[in-house]
Amino acid sequence: MSGTSMDGIDAVLVSFDESGVRIHASHTQHYPDKLRSALLAAIREPLDVELDQSGILDHDVGECFRDAALTVLAKGGANKKDVLAIGSHGQTLRHQPNAEPPYSLQIGDADIIAAGTNVATIANFRQADIAAGGQGAPLVPPFHAWLFGSANSDRVVVNIGGIANITVLPAKNPAVTGFDTGPGNGLLDAWVREHLDQPFDADGRWAATGKVVEPLLAQLLADPYFALAPPKSTGFEYFNLAWLRKFHVDEHQPGDVQATLCELSATTIADSIGQYATHCAEAFICGGGTHNRELMRRLSNKLPEISVSSTSAAGLDPDWVEAAAFAWLAMRTLRGQTGNLPSVTGARHKVVLGEIHSP
Repeated sequence: MSGTSMDGIDAVLVSFDESGVRIHASHTQHYPDKLRSALLAAIREPLDVELDQSGILDHDVGECFRDAALTVLAKGGANKKDVLAIGSHGQTLRHQPNAEPPYSLQIGDADIIAAGTNVATIANFRQADIAAGGQGAPLVPPFHAWLFGSANSDRVVVNIGGIANITVLPAKNPAVTGFDTGPGNGLLDAWVREHLDQPFDADGRWAATGKVVEPLLAQLLADPYFALAPPKSTGFEYFNLAWLRKFHVDEHQPGDVQATLCELSATTIADSIGQYATHCAEAFICGGGTHNRELMRRLSNKLPEISVSSTSAAGLDPDWVEAAAFAWLAMRTLRGQTGNLPSVTGARHKVVLGEIHSP
């Protein structure tokens, strides 16, 4: 998969049994600079994307996903005949669950992946949930529940990608809930790209040098999205630099804005946990945000009564949770098992997710 940060493709070779998941090999493949620039331009100015260009992007992203799959297979020394399927989330270009009609667009031609690897490929996981009246996101909470749920402890799993989402796992209650809390790394990455020409704020070092602009933070937190009750999901088509500039951020020092954005991500995640995971004893963090020490520090400080650690403490490296989740969802598709949770997405009923592309 490649998330909303568009920093590259995460690929894992995994197997599942009753005890959990085993990662046999992993690989991160960065997009070529030209392709990543084209993808970022497409999400910034979607109305400027011509039909021919969208077709080319779909093809080029499909080739990158194919190459990532081939590389992780080689790393794991796997025979293609031993691999049941590839689950490909694709690259989200647009997520509009509240539009009329609602839709979510992922590119990365799955037939290119299937033909290039000679392995059945399952893609377009979001569409069936949307057709059933759901948001089409987030889709990882069922996997979180399967792998991280505990009969003895109320837990919450926090995925911090470009957008952050939480999965609430009550110990004594089978009803799993979850939703997108708002910005994760996305605004932080966009701001540092613009001002320091860096792809991300390594360790949150730049954010750590700034001071939170409290009036600006209050304005950002007043955005209606944060007050919406779940089910809800969002993306970079909402939380982007154009959204940020509505708050006149250029009047402040860039480093202070970065600190404020870091505080925004930590606050909205912590507030969501405080409101919807009231009895939570443990929080497990995954995604790229686990590498942002400043963000993790701020988040931990806001959750003093909760044990905060990465998902490594629960048995899975935080960098590979989402890729493993889509392998798990692909497995369920092959078995004809449902993959969504209506309590998370708001769908009318459970559905089998994804489309199978044969080699």
